[in-house]
Amino acid sequence: MRKTELLIPAGSLEVLKTAVIYGADAVYIGGEAFGLRAKAKNFTMGEIREGIAFAHEKGVKVYITANILAHNDDLAGVEEYFLELKETRPDALIISDPGVFEIAKRILPDMEIHISTQANNTNYGTYLFWHRLGAKRVVSARELSLAEIKEIRSRIPEDMEIESFIHGAMCISYSGRCLLSNFMTGRDANQGACTHPCRWKYSIVEEKRPGEYMQVYENERGTYIFNSKDLCMIQHIPEMMEAGIDSFKIEGRMKTALYVATVARTYRKAIDDYNRDPELYRTNMEWYRSEIGKCTYREFTTGFYFGKPDSTTQIYDNNTYVKNYTYLGTVEAVDEKGFARIEQKNKFTIGETIEVMKPDGRNLEAVVKAIYDEEGKLQESAPHSRQNLSVDLDVEIEPYDILRRSEMD
Repeated sequence: MRKTELLIPAGSLEVLKTAVIYGADAVYIGGEAFGLRAKAKNFTMGEIREGIAFAHEKGVKVYITANILAHNDDLAGVEEYFLELKETRPDALIISDPGVFEIAKRILPDMEIHISTQANNTNYGTYLFWHRLGAKRVVSARELSLAEIKEIRSRIPEDMEIESFIHGAMCISYSGRCLLSNFMTGRDANQGACTHPCRWKYSIVEEKRPGEYMQVYENERGTYIFNSKDLCMIQHIPEMMEAGIDSFKIEGRMKTALYVATVARTYRKAIDDYNRDPELYRTNMEWYRSEIGKCTYREFTTGFYFGKPDSTTQIYDNNTYVKNYTYLGTVEAVDEKGFARIEQKNKFTIGETIEVMKPDGRNLEAVVKAIYDEEGKLQESAPHSRQNLSVDLDVEIEPYDILRRSEMD
């Protein structure tokens, strides 16, 4: 069995640190240009350096996305960007465009290059093509089944790595190549500016009756004709490993620290439990399923891994998120009084019972005894986001603990 990497997304320095603490083997991030998540906060060059230093101190790798489909005007900027990255030394670049790939090989000849899912990697011939050019890893297209991935593994060199998505949002378009956003809004998904029109609800208008909207009713493929459920393979770790996948990739560079911590911690435990004892993995399945449902998600699907979805396993759904928990903040430090220092994300009040999520897998109920602002003034609640607060809780708190509130009552 190949050693399995857990690869976690991070859209900010705060989330990178959370991913590292909550179980990532590697983290993938984007700089301020040339990645496919322009709406994420993304990283300045200074933050990239700090993030790499933090991750490497903990033995975690950092990969940087440069996976746009480049136009002529992009290439000079790509070259300058890679020259800057030469000094910061990430562990790999994630690339989809052949022109960008050649610039990377010239400027960073010793850098590992991973080929993005955006490059439509659907067969072993494509893997062998990229291997001959010097790529270390190829990210499989989401449209592949586990049987197809297993065949690819059998036909490529042992030292070539396969990375596959195991959890997160599914793009409705083939391997993420989409023109819908560009057509609807002028913002190019292949340049990192997707507006996600696949998540919108559509109606039909008859040409001679403008303004009269007819609903697209539910059929065997769902109600939102472009909208996919989220991928979740927490119940299929054994099959993913047996297919020969080297890296399990979580989607979500625009997600919160709560989402990243929840998913990272759950998959970390599932992978470790299975490696320790497959029976332990089966025994703890209810815990995994319960925990993975504590972050915001759409309904779950296994995507294409067990064959093309049909009417009973369809991946289309409404665009409503399930939100069982609200993110209140991450503990940045603990002061001399034992109070948690946080930047508050959502409202909470004195007297509330909240949950403290710890990196080691424990979830502790805690009562909010007091809330103080930066001047030390007591306040009854924390109604304004991004306030720096000191919070007195009735349980022991440590840095990187996450405070969340259940919405399931």
